[in-house]
Amino acid sequence: MLDMDSIYQEHAELVYKFLLSLCHEEDTAEELTQETFYQAVRSSKKYDGTCKVSTWLCQIAKHLWYRELERRKKKGTTSLPEEIHSGNESLDEKFCLKEEKMELFQKVHILDEISKEVVLLRITGAFSFKEIAELFGKNENWARVTFYRAKQKIVKGWKKE
Repeated sequence: MLDMDSIYQEHAELVYKFLLSLCHEEDTAEELTQETFYQAVRSSKKYDGTCKVSTWLCQIAKHLWYRELERRKKKGTTSLPEEIHSGNESLDEKFCLKEEKMELFQKVHILDEISKEVVLLRITGAFSFKEIAELFGKNENWARVTFYRAKQKIVKGWKKE
């Protein structure tokens, strides 16, 4: 039987950072973190121990994020992140920055699923290589190599254009 109180204390910040790296919205990340642990409590009997608890929780969180995206898509509600609304940059600079970000995320989207997650966790979630490795149940060197190779694929894609 899992001690969900200690699991929450140990992994809540990690799950929150993971969700924040996906959604870029603090409120949404907080809500989905709470929902992740609610779902974990509901399905704790199904946890068989074949993966780390942190990996199991991040999988639940990822599926909740995908469900949230589907809900937003159906409602037609997509809001711009706050960083686009703030700052001292001119409208042109903001637009160019947004286009560059879109191009980068399109290149990342082409990567295989594992490489994509490693890159997104690293560049948007500010996760260390050690934290990324723990999420995947691998060592820190694996995370560094995976990130490097994904970065090389993205650079090669840009050079072709």
